[in-house]
Amino acid sequence: MTTAPIPSIPQKVAEVTAGERLESSEIIEVAIVSSDAASSHGLTIQADGSFVYGLSESQPALLDLSHSKDFHDDGWRKAGAEIVRRLDTLIQGHPVRAKKHLVQVSVPEDASADNLRSLAIGLTVGNHTFVTTNKRRKPRVRRVHVVLPGSGKSATAGHLENAVTTGARLGAATCLARDLANAPSNVKSPEWFARQAKKAVNSIEGVKVRIRDEEWLQHKGFGGILAVGEGSSRPPRLVELVWDPERVGQKRRRKTVVLVGKGVTFDTGGISIKPSANMDSMRTDMTGGASVLAAFQALAEMQVPRKIVALIPMAENMPSATAFRPGDVVEHYGGLTSEIVNTDAEGRLLLADAVSYGARKHKPAAVVSIATLTGAAKIALGLRTGAVFAPDWGVGVKLARRGATVGERWWPMPLPDYHEDDVDSKVADLRQCPPGPGATTAAMFVRRFTRGVAHVHLDIAGPGRAESTYDEVSPLGTGFGARTLIQWLSR
Repeated sequence: MTTAPIPSIPQKVAEVTAGERLESSEIIEVAIVSSDAASSHGLTIQADGSFVYGLSESQPALLDLSHSKDFHDDGWRKAGAEIVRRLDTLIQGHPVRAKKHLVQVSVPEDASADNLRSLAIGLTVGNHTFVTTNKRRKPRVRRVHVVLPGSGKSATAGHLENAVTTGARLGAATCLARDLANAPSNVKSPEWFARQAKKAVNSIEGVKVRIRDEEWLQHKGFGGILAVGEGSSRPPRLVELVWDPERVGQKRRRKTVVLVGKGVTFDTGGISIKPSANMDSMRTDMTGGASVLAAFQALAEMQVPRKIVALIPMAENMPSATAFRPGDVVEHYGGLTSEIVNTDAEGRLLLADAVSYGARKHKPAAVVSIATLTGAAKIALGLRTGAVFAPDWGVGVKLARRGATVGERWWPMPLPDYHEDDVDSKVADLRQCPPGPGATTAAMFVRRFTRGVAHVHLDIAGPGRAESTYDEVSPLGTGFGARTLIQWLSR
């Protein structure tokens, strides 16, 4: 298999700090002001060489129809992203001084902790790109310092500084997930991803890493993962990561959660092959797995007081003489069988094995699966909103609110009982690709493997990839979901 000169993963992200105003001749000054105080929206240069960013007010986005609660997307993430992108262009004209430049951002006195967290996310993520080349990389903003309101000496300075630190951590998780999703698939085999996962968390105290190979999967009966990987010369893997606070002498104060992320390193559709148009974007079909890894790394580094298990089933879905076929019957981990209808609906087969294994071995309070799973979710909610399938409406709304606070939009979706029969098969226990609403029946299919454990399924087929730049998002893999998982499980 040919290789490519890909960047080292994880790539370095912009260093974002907060505190009192700094003094230096190498500082680029930026002041964020309200739209009322700015002569125009966006970033403009002043006569003294400093910059002003006019922050426009955004309309609230309704999240919970049952309680009429709304959330303001305050524009601070977009501000941070636009600042570093625009200033990248400026410092590229001074390559010798690029490493010395410090961007210092002043904010209004009434800026809240939520505002500063959003700003730090944008500053960290905004200019982060994944480029495969032997050419020298263009200079970019490397260091940003946020001047806290009250010159960093107010009674709330510590709280505000923590908000910036949290935002930078959330942004770094998104960057890691993006790097993994955007790596080219001639390099990104299941084995390669497994090595990256081990490297990402191996030095964190309290984390246990297991990489399960194809022989182990065969011995234990992971028929879904093996079926998807049968057509490829590069065998599947199961990444199993466990963070346990008891391993570092702390107590578990919250219930165990298992995270399962789809890890299809390239998806041709298999025998049910996809059209050639846009197939290149299928290198990002493991965004769910990348987001799980990034979230797990952050949560373990934060030493959250709960056991967290990350399971990432990895396979490459290729057409060949050995590929699985429509009409096959697959036996999953735990014994349930599924009738294969469409080999391009492979993601749920991976999730089924991993969900069943996680529920049986780790006995969690909840299993959360996340995947670029169905075109139906993308059609229903578009390219910027993820679908939440939860045991009840309240859980879905709670997750949606958590995600909204870190710039990821979600919408709770229904799981009506009258579609349960659609998931049944006449020739096996389950029908892999049932008739009816595709996103709903896919979530129901995966739920059958949870062994009665509470299950939340996140379908990110729309927001997991981007076609253009907007807010802090860049084209291709977005890393969507990592920030929500961190925000949700760290509380």
